[in-house]
Amino acid sequence: MFGFLDVPVSGAYHLIHALTGPLSTALAIVVFTLAVRLLLHPLARSAARGERARATLLPELRALKEKHGGDRDKLAAEMTKLQQESGTSLFVGCLPMLLQLPFFTVMYRLFTTPAIGGEPNSLLGATLFGTPLGAHGLAGSPLVFVIAAGLAVVAWCSVRWQDRHRSETPDVPGVPGGKLLRLLPYGTVLATLVLPQAAGLYLLTTTAWTAAERALLRRGS
Repeated sequence: MFGFLDVPVSGAYHLIHALTGPLSTALAIVVFTLAVRLLLHPLARSAARGERARATLLPELRALKEKHGGDRDKLAAEMTKLQQESGTSLFVGCLPMLLQLPFFTVMYRLFTTPAIGGEPNSLLGATLFGTPLGAHGLAGSPLVFVIAAGLAVVAWCSVRWQDRHRSETPDVPGVPGGKLLRLLPYGTVLATLVLPQAAGLYLLTTTAWTAAERALLRRGS
């Protein structure tokens, strides 16, 4: 069913095995994740520049909201037109997250596939604090609670960052906001209940990177 993933999964398998010479498997996953995020960092910088560009449009966005607040379709069309004319987009910031999906899928497959390249998957026997990294959800207890706690802390920091900057951008019709955006970061905590611990470790590393990256990029703006 996922035959098209065989080559990248096999490549990642051998890469992690190469890293596990000097490193543990868990640390190799962290290094792999950091390498992915470093590769995507230019997109994050581009998204930060776009955010600063949108900030210059705030007076016009607020004026449009006051003028067309009673007509959501008209407001959405005018806001879209303004962003196109200025060369900015509300969705540029989603690119780093979307482009991580293939890497996350490969990581998931690495720790759920019994055999890779016709040989038994030795990564399934790798452990962290005595817990198999291939264990799912609560079967990975107590490691699952350690990862979930870390993700909860990162989610809380992300929500605080959202609250601090929410007032800077008017609501845009058709774009989820409010309570939904506040709850989204906590979705990673729930994900640990069904994912292998290796995937949870990937999520913890990448979300912590995102929080730190946002803080540093905004500080440097």
